[in-house]
Amino acid sequence: MKATHILLYRYTVPFIEPVSVKGQWLRQREGIILALKNAEVNHTAYGEIAPLPGLHEESLESAEEQLVGVLSKSAFTNNGTLPDGLFSSVRTGLEMAMINLDAVISGNAPAFSGVMERAAKHVPVNALLFGETSQVVKRAEEYKGLGYRTFKLKISSGEIDTAIRSIKELYRKFGNGMELRLDANQSLSLDEAISFAGHIPKGSIAYIEEPLTQAEHIGEFHAKTSLLSALDETLWQKPELLYKIPAAALCALILKPNRLGGISATLKLALYAKKNNLLAVFSSAFESGISLSFYSWLAASGNSNPAACGLDTYRYLKHDLLETPFGSEQGLLDAYRLYREGMIVNEKELKLTSLWTL
Repeated sequence: MKATHILLYRYTVPFIEPVSVKGQWLRQREGIILALKNAEVNHTAYGEIAPLPGLHEESLESAEEQLVGVLSKSAFTNNGTLPDGLFSSVRTGLEMAMINLDAVISGNAPAFSGVMERAAKHVPVNALLFGETSQVVKRAEEYKGLGYRTFKLKISSGEIDTAIRSIKELYRKFGNGMELRLDANQSLSLDEAISFAGHIPKGSIAYIEEPLTQAEHIGEFHAKTSLLSALDETLWQKPELLYKIPAAALCALILKPNRLGGISATLKLALYAKKNNLLAVFSSAFESGISLSFYSWLAASGNSNPAACGLDTYRYLKHDLLETPFGSEQGLLDAYRLYREGMIVNEKELKLTSLWTL
C-alpha cells in the first residue's frame, strides 16, 4: 500500500421500503467509507465497512472503534499487513481499499492469485422475489422482461403453503425458461423440508439455500429428496460443516465477503468451490456500489462463466454513493466497467469524521 493520508467518512442511505433482516426491520443503510489517498500522484481508493444489524455480530459503532484503533496505533502500515482479530466488516473494508489503491496506482484492475481465469465480461445477477404469489409472479414477469433469467425466492417455515403455490405458478408460467433458487434462511426443520420438497414440481428449483435449522442434516435432506442445497450462514456460523456435508448434497456457496472475514477469506472459499464443482455465488449485505462494483469484479475474475450473483440489492437503496450509480443491464453486470466506475465516489454523499497523515 502506498497511501499518504487516510480519511474516514460516514454515510446513511434510506431503503426504498423497510427491509427485514433476521426479524429486524431496517429503514436505512449506514456504513463507514475508508479513503486511502496518495497525495504525490493524487490517487484515492475506497473501501466500505458496513456491518448489517441482524447479520453481523459487530455494530457500526464497535466496527468504527476498532478501525480507529487500528489506524491510531500504527497497526495499519505501508507493508500491507493487517492485525489478527479484526471484525469481518472491518477487514473487508481495509482489504478492499488496499487492493483498490494498488489498482488505481497501477492502472490495472486487480488480479486475484489462485482464482483468476480469463475474466468474464458480464456477471449475471439473480432477482429477488418475495411476498404473496400474485406479487411474486408479477415481479418475475417484470424482471424477466428486463432480461433476468435467474431468480431467488425467499421462503420460511410459517409460509410454506404460499411458497408452494408460488413455485408451482412460476413453473407453470415459465417452465425451464427461468432458473429458480430458494432461500429458507435456516428456517425449516428436517421434516418440514422433506414435506415441502414433496409438494413442489420435480425440476422446478436449482437449489435451496440454507434449508434447515440444523445444517448438519443437509446430507440426509438430499438423500431423501434429491434436492441440492447451498451454504450461506453456515459458512461463518459452523465453517467446519463445509467439509462434513457430503459434496453431492451441495450446489453452491453463497459468498458475502463482509461477513466471511474479508476478501482473502472469501477468495479461499471461491477456490474451494471451483475445485469441488460448486457455484461461487457472490452476494452482498445491502452495501453501496463501492462494494458491489468490487464484488462484481471478484465474480468475473474467478470464473469465465460466473454464476448468477446476489448483487441486485442496489435496487433497495434510494441512491448510491457513486458518481455513476451501480446497476445492471438486462440482468447482467458489465464487470470491468462497473469496477472502474466504483472507484469514483460522490463525496457529497459522505460526512468526513476523521483524517490521518501517514
